[in-house]
Amino acid sequence: MISATFKVPDLDLSQVNQQLENAEASSLVEWSVETFGDGLVMSTSFGIQAAVMLHLVTRIAPQTPVIWVDTGYLPTETYKFAETLTKRLELNLKVYQSPMSPARMEALYGKLWEDDVEAFNRYDQIRKVEPMQRALEELQATAWLAGLRRDQTEHRQNLRRIDRQDNLYKIYPILDWNARDIYKYLIAYDLPYHPFFDLGYVSVGDWHSSRPQTAEDSDGRDTRFRGLKQECGLHLPQTSGEEESLNSSSL
Repeated sequence: MISATFKVPDLDLSQVNQQLENAEASSLVEWSVETFGDGLVMSTSFGIQAAVMLHLVTRIAPQTPVIWVDTGYLPTETYKFAETLTKRLELNLKVYQSPMSPARMEALYGKLWEDDVEAFNRYDQIRKVEPMQRALEELQATAWLAGLRRDQTEHRQNLRRIDRQDNLYKIYPILDWNARDIYKYLIAYDLPYHPFFDLGYVSVGDWHSSRPQTAEDSDGRDTRFRGLKQECGLHLPQTSGEEESLNSSSL
């Protein structure tokens, strides 16, 4: 949760979204920089197409803090991919981790990702959500750029390009992009993609709960979280009020 001592601009989101409805992704990033200044951060998972958002944002605002939540369970290839992009794009990378080590967590709670969805949610809270909330507070963020797209999950279909979560703004520059748009951007700027893409992965997170896509999968998110859910919790409402607001806007 963002501290009340941080000044968050009071925006009319309906009006702002209407004004920026057809804005290019780069224009939305520029607007975010002008509107939020030093309060602007972005996040990355160094996933399959992470280079797109990282390049899009940092070529406009190179010093933007880039939050990476390292769960301690990422594939070796992800760590190497992160190193490559960090050096090439000269990222202002801010790495955050859970204060509870993987070994300690497993000793106390077992391999939570092998259990039911409730246990999996606890895993995500420990390894992802808590570190991200701490990062946002320590960096005094008032706005968060993220590379979510509507074609990824049911929850994301209902998002607006500029939204609110946990008392800060969320901006999604490529919300309306599809796989072809991503591919064209990667080619245009000669950007690398995660090496797991060549192994059939369309999405990659922790090694224990990511797998290649098969003909039986209805969409790419089926390859994550053992098919139990679509979201890890980072981009879900964290308060009951936000949840109620989201559900009302989806009716």
